Amino acid sequence: MYKLAAAFVLLAGPALATGLEIEIEGEGANGTVTVDLFDDIAPKHVEQISALAADGQYDGVVFHRVIDGFMAQTGDVEHGRVGGDMRRAGTGGSDRPDLPAEFSDYNFDRGVIGMARAQDPDSANSQFFIMFEPGPFLNGQYTVVGQVTDGMDVVDAIKRGEGPNGAVIGQPDAMKKVTVTE
Repeated sequence: MYKLAAAFVLLAGPALATGLEIEIEGEGANGTVTVDLFDDIAPKHVEQISALAADGQYDGVVFHRVIDGFMAQTGDVEHGRVGGDMRRAGTGGSDRPDLPAEFSDYNFDRGVIGMARAQDPDSANSQFFIMFEPGPFLNGQYTVVGQVTDGMDVVDAIKRGEGPNGAVIGQPDAMKKVTVTE
């Protein structure tokens, strides 16, 4: 019996992260958001997000771009830290390499999490966004990495930005702690 169990463990390989628990705090949102990660449709992106979260790199990172009726963007581990120069937030990434796109047929509906990127589809790194409302124009254009399963009320309360780019004025809400779950 033990040999069978050991063989199963060896065949199963290393356990991949299945989710994130994001503690958010600020002027607008205070609470926990639970996320299921889609390692079946975006394995490279999920591995990158999980590694950054496990290293504590998302802790203290702000929601720098928040557009009412659209999405809340965060994850700039280079320039998006609480207390940093918010004029640079959204321009950085991590020390890990950019990722090739992993586009899928999964729709950008409310609560879906996608990877932010520059013009180049293969430029996603650490930044991601959570949809407030469906955004079908993003389908097949950005990599879907997960879905909020609990805490959309917290996401809905994230402090909104201003203007067409959604830059948050003053102190943005932040991810206090991001924990990888299995």
